[in-house]
Amino acid sequence: MAFGRLERSAGATPMADINMTPLIDVMLVLLVIFMVTAPLMASSLKLELPSSDAARPGDTPQFVSVAIDQDGTLYVGEERVDLAELQVRIAAAARRDPQTEVQLRADRRVPYGRVAELIGVVQKAGLSRIGFVAETAPRP
Repeated sequence: MAFGRLERSAGATPMADINMTPLIDVMLVLLVIFMVTAPLMASSLKLELPSSDAARPGDTPQFVSVAIDQDGTLYVGEERVDLAELQVRIAAAARRDPQTEVQLRADRRVPYGRVAELIGVVQKAGLSRIGFVAETAPRP
């Protein structure tokens, strides 16, 4: 034992490795959150379609999807349009291919007169193939 001199032990050395486990855990949680929420954001237009026993999906290659919600708002695909824009788009589709089918989705609460107006707009533009989209009725 020497006087005047204190014995020191070597201090802890700094850690040179990064602990990846917490980072991976956070990334997996984020991945699960995105996987759960992605299907919910796929279709933003919510319609209550009427049901029919004869409703079956068609196999038409060329079609334009037109929808009208309960408030009377028009949509082409998922994009909101006014009546003038709808007429322009339907006329353009008719010029490209006169056999293009219009798949009409109307909320069951839309008055029939409004649907008839929409059919008139489509026929005036030159398209005569109109399909009404409905949900299949549950079987007992």
